[in-house]
Amino acid sequence: MPEDKLLRPNRDVGIIGYGAYIPRYRLPASEVARIWKGENFKGPPGEKAVAGLDEDVITMSIEASRNALARAAIDPTEIRAVWVGSESHPYAVKPTSTVVAEAIGAVPNTLAADWQFACKAGTEAMQAAIGFVGSGMAEVALSVGMDKAQGRPGGALEYTAGAGGAAYLIGTADRSLVTIEASYSFTTDTPDFFRRANEKYPEHGERFTGEPAYFKHVTAAADEIMQSSGLKAEDFAFAVFHQPNAKFPTRVARSLGFIPEQLKPGLLVPMIGNTYAGSALVGLTAILDIARPDERILMVSYGSGAGSDSFIFKTTENLIHRRELAPATLEYISRRTEIDYATYARYRGKLVSK
Repeated sequence: MPEDKLLRPNRDVGIIGYGAYIPRYRLPASEVARIWKGENFKGPPGEKAVAGLDEDVITMSIEASRNALARAAIDPTEIRAVWVGSESHPYAVKPTSTVVAEAIGAVPNTLAADWQFACKAGTEAMQAAIGFVGSGMAEVALSVGMDKAQGRPGGALEYTAGAGGAAYLIGTADRSLVTIEASYSFTTDTPDFFRRANEKYPEHGERFTGEPAYFKHVTAAADEIMQSSGLKAEDFAFAVFHQPNAKFPTRVARSLGFIPEQLKPGLLVPMIGNTYAGSALVGLTAILDIARPDERILMVSYGSGAGSDSFIFKTTENLIHRRELAPATLEYISRRTEIDYATYARYRGKLVSK
């Protein structure tokens, strides 16, 4: 085993543009509890974003990608790869990425592919973009993490499984808003969460979900990248972890030595739910909307199956001037229309006529 476990590109790279998209519709957790548990049952706090009738992973990816392009201020024909990570692609056979590439004007001289690794499909695409640009094969690559909520009616996921995600343009470090100092991936075969072919809703592995799934992988990925980089929690201005709920990332952050002030700006799950492939990535966009130059940020994703990707970012002066060129993530969060369970069931296609 190599002594240096970090993943290092041949040349320095960074984020040259970023963007989020979150649908406006919101379903309160209390409304799910009212339908399935009764009027007096107190469900979990918060709400989740719900995609409208005309929204899916493709349309939301296009919106987030356009925001990233606006901040990067580049010609979309510079993009040599469009990679979309999701666990709710609209088509079983037809790429999401080709439609996104066409819509943003990146075709035809570009790679296009869809990525799948449960909730870390988006950061997998980001790792690939780092390697692609870092190798010198391309100057710019687009990685997207986007999902549309999946949850069995009345199941635990219905309370927190939201919709939305984020897009990141990876380019050379000299024009970056954020440089990428290090990345690392930790993977095992841990069957905590899965959905077989032709099944509509995913299944929990029950006792595997927390340990040895989420906590083992997220903690190991964070520990390794911090130790190998010679950094501690106090060296970071912010940290963001995958957010299946509010408790898991809060617990893992505390175990690593982070304080609530470092975690709070990116902890969005009480407001928009778990956006699956976009979870940590959306949290990072909210941090970049407020971060100052020369600040370090730790991001750790998690995908069932199971694995975690960890990254250390450092902001640059370019961030301050470019982030105003697209809507802030909190603008999307504050732009909300509350809906009831019946409307949610209609929007999500849970009522099917034979």
